[in-house]
Amino acid sequence: MSPQLNALGIVTSDLFGSVRFYRHLGVEVGDPAEGESHVEATLPGGLRIMWDTVEVAQSIHPEARPGGGGGATFAFACDGAADVDATYARLIDEGYSGRNEPWDAPWGQRYAVVEDPDGNPVDLFAPLDPR
Repeated sequence: MSPQLNALGIVTSDLFGSVRFYRHLGVEVGDPAEGESHVEATLPGGLRIMWDTVEVAQSIHPEARPGGGGGATFAFACDGAADVDATYARLIDEGYSGRNEPWDAPWGQRYAVVEDPDGNPVDLFAPLDPR
């Protein structure tokens, strides 16, 4: 058997804030308990998403730090072009930062980019509505 992707990890400086952000995007995850340093949720299809505080992550990977760089990004499919706009607006209204306001991308999708609380880029996308 070859290795199978099982989980994606997020290093965060604000465990509660990061979990709250991804909950806005439909990830079903409970609030971390007081003092908890690791939280995870299983997504439809079995892939897990895991959050670790900087301290926990650095105990495994000493170079680990919260995002904001040009590394991994997360992409969330929306129900349609209007949903990209509405999701982006809702997140901005909640106080999260936008990197790119919604636009019609040349590859045929409505696209927008927001940042999670640690500065990780999060893409929102959907096929462009037929005209």
